[in-house]
Amino acid sequence: MKHIAIAAAVTLGLAACAGTGSESPTGSVKLEPRSGSKVGGTLTLTQVGPDRVRIAGEVTGHSPGPKGFHIHDKGDCSAPDAMSAGGHFNPGGRKHGGLTGERHAGDIGNIVFDASGKATVNVVAEGITLAKGAANNVVGRAVVVHAAADDLKTDPTGNSGGRVACGVIQ
Repeated sequence: MKHIAIAAAVTLGLAACAGTGSESPTGSVKLEPRSGSKVGGTLTLTQVGPDRVRIAGEVTGHSPGPKGFHIHDKGDCSAPDAMSAGGHFNPGGRKHGGLTGERHAGDIGNIVFDASGKATVNVVAEGITLAKGAANNVVGRAVVVHAAADDLKTDPTGNSGGRVACGVIQ
């Protein structure tokens, strides 16, 4: 009986240790319609490496095709057109771009909506983190879905049109 109690205590202790410090930071976003759209969805953000965050989830209610998708500077989606979210998150003062090369930290490129108006999101964004205190931390900032495709070059917005959905990273 003594051996069983010791084994149980060791097992519980190992389980407790396994759950501390090894999890990757995560965040979530509930996208809500803006500018009279019906676009909305839910996203999960997971730290997958130093300054690398996976953004995954589903967005619905948009017309088919690629649409601009960015992290904006302010965590404020209160304006009907989401302009309260400010410009793209750009702590490095860089030019607009796509997921690679010269780009704002908040430039995530495009997400593609299918014929039914649904987009499955699964991208890894470089240069951002969910780590508290870091200059490139995106927690508390807004994620915005735009009305049109991002051309991945026009500074500062990618010519991606109005803001049709917005949510704050929690």
